[in-house]
Amino acid sequence: MKQGQASLRFENPVYIAAAASVAGKKEGEGPLGHTFTEIDEDPMLGQDNWEAAESELQRRAAGLAMEDGGIGREKIRYLFAGDLLGQLIATSFGVMGYGIPMFGLYGACSTMGESMSLAAAMVDAGNADYAMAMASSHFASAEKQFRFPLAYGNQRPYSATWTVTGCGAVIVGTAGDYARITGVTTGRIVDYGIKDSMNMGAAMAPAAADTIQQNLADFQISPSYYDKIITGDLGTVGQKLVIELLAEKGVDIADLHMDCGIEIFDPKTQDTHAGGSGCGCSAVTLCGMILKKLRDGEWKRVLFVPTGALLSSTSFNEGQSVPGIAHGVMLETVCQ
Repeated sequence: MKQGQASLRFENPVYIAAAASVAGKKEGEGPLGHTFTEIDEDPMLGQDNWEAAESELQRRAAGLAMEDGGIGREKIRYLFAGDLLGQLIATSFGVMGYGIPMFGLYGACSTMGESMSLAAAMVDAGNADYAMAMASSHFASAEKQFRFPLAYGNQRPYSATWTVTGCGAVIVGTAGDYARITGVTTGRIVDYGIKDSMNMGAAMAPAAADTIQQNLADFQISPSYYDKIITGDLGTVGQKLVIELLAEKGVDIADLHMDCGIEIFDPKTQDTHAGGSGCGCSAVTLCGMILKKLRDGEWKRVLFVPTGALLSSTSFNEGQSVPGIAHGVMLETVCQ
């Protein structure tokens, strides 16, 4: 199963058996709105505070994924899930009622890649028939924790991205018709010394480039092996940087690259500056558009690379830099 320095090639069949996405009103108004399982017009999702609203995103996405696959919670051996809030409170309060054995994860906005990697490894090793992978974010809860409460009304620079309100969940198993997970490449922490919390694209692009290059080296393939190489939330600033960083190393992904943060909002009608971000950005784009194109056979192979900025309000206030990390998941169509 070990492949190269940082990858795993799955020897046994590992498939995405079910998927679901729950998104907010702004996300539903974007270009991908028609691909989401559920759109909630209420940013509070009927709850009393922003954090509880994000927990409700997780509760609904997990339930819809189980409904989609006809897979009861008693069949799911493990749940791998995370969010952006301190001590993963959106996750723990959101999924507590399901009673599924859980691994709580924090990989910042790369968490969907991390959760899918671990769920797939469990299934491949025979330790689970089904495992769920899930990640969420909420615009207001993230702004409250990492930047300023919304009432502060601070100005946002062009490099800033808009945290997606949404949650995506997939159930990984030994059979399924969405896509096959053939391998994963685990990212390492890369720090270029970026200290601007309003420019997450610049902070995460070096990590994305590192993981993409590592995946190609570990599996001894060229970028053209994939129909698309899709990062999580680099936005317009980070997209330019990741293409340039890889080009400097002789790797050309310019015609193959796609970023979930760029796809999820319409820059002409939605004022989100550099695009979308947050754990939910890559998660809902995967469970909506990406899996649909794989399921329909429009794309044969995709490298899905959610990206994360490993900062906290404490590290930022203490003047620390913003390291990045990215995890790669190799997806193939099962459409004949």
